[in-house]
Amino acid sequence: MSLPAPTPAGFLAAAKTGTRVVVRYRIPEGFTDALGDLVACDAGSVTVQTRQAAVVIPLGAVVAAKSVPPAPPRRRPRS
Repeated sequence: MSLPAPTPAGFLAAAKTGTRVVVRYRIPEGFTDALGDLVACDAGSVTVQTRQAAVVIPLGAVVAAKSVPPAPPRRRPRS
């Protein structure tokens, strides 16, 4: 028998800082995702550094979270 999967908040609390993650969370219009590096996680929120900015997400709004592989290398601009 396998162990039950951790809750999204449990996964985020146990993940190491710098882990690349995707976090799905509730917003007034529905759901959205934050993809980037885990910066911090405390009792009330999680911070994910995306390409654009650091996103602070209340843990109560998180519905799913998992680690993802590193981003692929950026392509060279076309000349």
